Amino acid sequence: MLTILTPTFNRKKRLMDLYGSLFSQTDKDFTWLVVDDGSNDNTEAMIAGLASEAPFPIRYIYKENGGKHTALNVGVSAIESELTFIVDSDDILDEEAVAVIRRYHEQYRHEAMLCGYAFLRRYPDGKINGKQFKPDEKLAFYIDERINGHDTQADKAEVFFTECLKEFPFPEYPGEKFLGEDMVWIRMSLKYKMLHVNKAIYIGNYLPDGLTHNRRRLNIVSPIGCMQRGREYMRRELKLRYRIKGGLQYVIYGRFAGFSGKALYNQSDYKLLVLLLLLPGTILYNKWES
Repeated sequence: MLTILTPTFNRKKRLMDLYGSLFSQTDKDFTWLVVDDGSNDNTEAMIAGLASEAPFPIRYIYKENGGKHTALNVGVSAIESELTFIVDSDDILDEEAVAVIRRYHEQYRHEAMLCGYAFLRRYPDGKINGKQFKPDEKLAFYIDERINGHDTQADKAEVFFTECLKEFPFPEYPGEKFLGEDMVWIRMSLKYKMLHVNKAIYIGNYLPDGLTHNRRRLNIVSPIGCMQRGREYMRRELKLRYRIKGGLQYVIYGRFAGFSGKALYNQSDYKLLVLLLLLPGTILYNKWES
């Protein structure tokens, strides 16, 4: 039914904490797939040792380093289970997480145009990451519930139908190793809804060397993907404040990618918005470049 997909890069020690939380699951009917994005810390040997003793199947795939989104693409392409739960290597799950997912899946699996389930994340101290969902169970589009609902800065625990992830793979740009996953969630949301469940099943640890803490630096060295993410945020389905933010990102990272203001204007489907944001976006670009 379920594959827990973990992309990892030099997270050998942190993976043990995640494994401990998987070992403690009350429902062990799942597979753990670890996609190693070019680690050099002997992750493979450790995973092999865990696989020999774990009460659930463990799969391991090694690939050359290319960034989390490329590891996710490799993992999703190898998954045959109905559901895929992306769980980062430095996080852990509540011991009832798999059981909760199974319970909601059995109830909602035949709902039309459903791509998955969104649960809450919490911090180690118990505080919820972002807003809680209201009501406790709600079918809604990602754009409406998460972006237009003003919860864009929070992470949730998303479990997807694997076939939907295969339908919407993460775009890959040569030489770039970072991509905001939400650009794919926006694309998926134009077709599918998610069931939003007001229950925390995921405990997130935000480490100083993690992706979240280093986002702007990663954006600057992966400008094409970040420019395209800005383009997704300019869609008319989003509220104006997020379209403006997306437009600024489109201009800023487009400039980091080497595009002129004229080229950015000509390439855009939202020319008036880009025209209005070219000057402030260029000012920010110059500030960040220095």
